[in-house]
Formats: sequence, structure tokens, C-alpha cells
Amino acid sequence: MEKLGKLIYSGKAKSVYEYKDEDKVVVSFRDDITAGDGEKKDSLSKKGYYNTLISTKLFEILEENGIATQLVKLIDSSSMVSKKLEMIPLEVIARNLATGSLIRRFPFEEKTPFNPPIIQFDFKNDEFHDPMLNDDIAIALKIATKEDLAEIREITLKINEVLSKFLDENGILLVDFKLEFGKDNNGNIILGDEISPDTCRFWDNKTHETLDKDLFRKGEGDVMSAYHEIFNRIISNEDIKRWSIDSN
Repeated sequence: MEKLGKLIYSGKAKSVYEYKDEDKVVVSFRDDITAGDGEKKDSLSKKGYYNTLISTKLFEILEENGIATQLVKLIDSSSMVSKKLEMIPLEVIARNLATGSLIRRFPFEEKTPFNPPIIQFDFKNDEFHDPMLNDDIAIALKIATKEDLAEIREITLKINEVLSKFLDENGILLVDFKLEFGKDNNGNIILGDEISPDTCRFWDNKTHETLDKDLFRKGEGDVMSAYHEIFNRIISNEDIKRWSIDSN
């Protein structure tokens, strides 16, 4: 395991450290889990492990399909070297089916399919409780330009297409998910953060069994069994060997 540098930032479930190359950072996934703006908290054994490797696998799938991500390499089973980005304070949510907050706020019936998917922008700001934005508000806040928003929307739709296909092939329905983007030193928009059961709604594509953090939000079922199930469905023994990671 490489020695971690100076702590830059500690969020609800991940910590970011300096790396020996100034244009990179180390993102370390912790076992912490939160819900409801951090009001509900716990620590679950191996959560950081599962989210690190699930995110790595999904980032690799996206890279193979021409979508730039923050991932550089794994350095251990809970940490990845990532490109240093200037993060854009947006949460970008893609919705393929109606559920969760959408049906609480709008008159959609549960499991209504969306074709094309709904792309939603939220202002990533705990003080204001991550309110939903339209393009005009995002531009007025100087969060992003009109061109940035159009590019983010286009990338998100492509990510949805690629991941929906890959996950469906592994028995998983991608219901909705949250993405975060940043800009590199050249001003390129790059996918950052993570893609994991913390940030996605994953359902079994036949039974619609929940396989994500909703189990923790609602206090229903075995959260780590669900994360383990996603891990088992998408990550092969060849992946573990290639990453030189202990699977235990």
C-alpha cells in the first residue's frame, strides 16, 4: 500500500489526499454510510472495499466506451489514484424509472419508465440542502456555462446508455443514479466522484429487489449483502487478479 499524502478533504464517505504527482489525488473510500443529509449514520464493514471496486469496474467500462473518468489506477482495495479536478458543484441525476423523491414531488406513478431518461441538476450545497436547478439558475450562480451544461447532459445520457446495457447483461436494472463532474487543467469536463450502490438505485432486473443504499435509508434488509451481490455480479476473478487485490 502506498503511503497517503496530506488530507485535502473529508466528505461523508470518502477522503481525498495529496499524491506524489501534483495533478493527481488519492480518493479513499471509508466504511461510513449516511442518509438524510447525514442525519442517519453508521459504519458497515467492507462498504469502502465494495464501493471502491464497483466504482473502479464501472469507470473502466466507461473508459472502454470513450467516456473520460477521473480514475487513474487502484493502489489498494479502498483507494484509487484519480486525476485532480476542479469539481463543478452539481449533482447530475439520471432517471430511467420513477421512484424515490421524484414520486414524492411530482404526480408520477411508481416505476413509470422514462424514454428518454430524465436528467436532473441539483445544486451540490449542504447549506441549501441540494435544491433542484434549471439551466438559468445554474448559469446565474456561475456554476457552469450553457455549453458546460449541454456537454454534461450529453455525457450523462451516454453513461446511462453504456451502464444500463452492461448492468442489464449482469441481471441489474439501473433505475437512477447520481454523477459528479469536474474540469481538468485543460478545461475538459471529466466524470469524477464514484458510481456505486451509494449513488445509484440498482434493482434485480427480474424481481426488482433493491440492491443499493435505499435499504439503509429505509431501514430494510441487509445492506452489505446487497452491495456484495452487486460486486459478485459485475466483478470477475480476472478483475481481482488484474488489480492485484485481495478478494477476502
